[in-house]
Amino acid sequence: MNRKPIKILLVEDNEGDILLTTEALEECKVGNELKVLRNGNDALNFLVTCSQTNKNELPDLILLDINLPKKNGHEVLQSAKNHPDLKHIPIIILTTSSSELDILKAYQEHCNCYIIKPLEVSEFLNVTSKIEEFWFNVIRLPNN
Repeated sequence: MNRKPIKILLVEDNEGDILLTTEALEECKVGNELKVLRNGNDALNFLVTCSQTNKNELPDLILLDINLPKKNGHEVLQSAKNHPDLKHIPIIILTTSSSELDILKAYQEHCNCYIIKPLEVSEFLNVTSKIEEFWFNVIRLPNN
């Protein structure tokens, strides 16, 4: 089955995690277009601008870190889920924070799932492949 490439927005400030995620997604069986933004302010500006000027550029899926400069992941999540043109986009929290407060707050802000980044490279790649398998092959994402 031929599908259009899945547009993914990765909001991450750690260069090592950006590299790992990029490499893992490049190995995916499903075509994807990855856009990387390194702080929450840029992510929100990008999303709001796309919602106003070119909805076709909106991502199909967002991978969002909690610990970001300028605006943290909670602020991005809350703003996106309260925006009428963005709230349908699935947001996966992908972070090193295992804080129960962060987990609870993220779900209260309507994240679609919360994943704690493994420290081992092989485990990180495994988690990324499971994200790919579930979100790209098992479920159906809405069309923008």
